[in-house]
Amino acid sequence: MVIIGAIILGMEEKRENWDKIGANMNSVRTRALIKDADVVVVRFGEKYRQWNAAFDAGYAAALGKSIITLHSPSLSHMLKEVNASASVVCEDPAQVVDTLAYVIRGELPTIPRDGEDYVPIADRFGAGNPNP
Repeated sequence: MVIIGAIILGMEEKRENWDKIGANMNSVRTRALIKDADVVVVRFGEKYRQWNAAFDAGYAAALGKSIITLHSPSLSHMLKEVNASASVVCEDPAQVVDTLAYVIRGELPTIPRDGEDYVPIADRFGAGNPNP
């Protein structure tokens, strides 16, 4: 395990609250990266660091950043408020990659996520208003 604060500021035995020192350094880094970002991807894991990810998402939302959340469907209910502030909610990393490819380059995947089960919306609900 690498202790960031100890590497930069010295051994933790010589400093009290070494964990807080590292957290403060990571906080400076994370805030700077989020502030400079156009789009922020926030990944929520199954077990750990949910509070950090939620805090980062809140900070990004406060700055008006576009947010993409990434988490398993099992976390959807617990993250409903975070997801409400997100522009896109993804369930796997490939969806994030496809979203960014579309946002940055205007590229869509060659195969729809639903594969052969994909039905265009006009085919599902009709052509819509014939005189838009």
